[in-house]
Amino acid sequence: MNFLAHIYLSGDNDLIKIGNFMADGIRGKHFESYPLEIQKGIILHRAIDTFTDAHPIFRQSTKRLHENYHHYAGVIVDVFYDHFLAKNWQNYSDEKLEKFVERFYQSLHDNKNILSDRTKEIMPYMIQHNWLVSYQTVEGINRILTQMDHRTKNESKMRFATNELSEFYLDFENEFTNFFEELIIYSNDKIITL
Repeated sequence: MNFLAHIYLSGDNDLIKIGNFMADGIRGKHFESYPLEIQKGIILHRAIDTFTDAHPIFRQSTKRLHENYHHYAGVIVDVFYDHFLAKNWQNYSDEKLEKFVERFYQSLHDNKNILSDRTKEIMPYMIQHNWLVSYQTVEGINRILTQMDHRTKNESKMRFATNELSEFYLDFENEFTNFFEELIIYSNDKIITL
């Protein structure tokens, strides 16, 4: 899953959300120096990733992309799934997406002193371009994938992946919907055990 799903799946605790959001940039046991709630978010993030990568529905989605994108297929599906979460947000939350995102951005500002360096670097750009809300549209997803492709020196060819998104849109959306129902249950249970 990508940023929006990880934040959404963190429940109502701002520090768990932040830990979950910044977890990708924290390796091994380096998370142990963070406050306990941040640590819980990082552990939750890792559990979500493990659950997702092994899930047959997620694998079905990635299989459609393997031929053109190889080991980047999973990263692309993560972004596609965030698109479907953003697009269908009203099915998952009573709060408007814009308000949810605004509150999250504010919590990043309020807790800037405990953010990882990597998070501090991407935060201004993320907020300025409102990545999380931009996931609602295919154009927004294309911008995100193009930026990610640049970071691979265009080796990943992710900038072209919205072609497959458009071609197999309903397939990806149905897979997301079925998978996400299971992931919500898994994440809620995981939070209780943390």
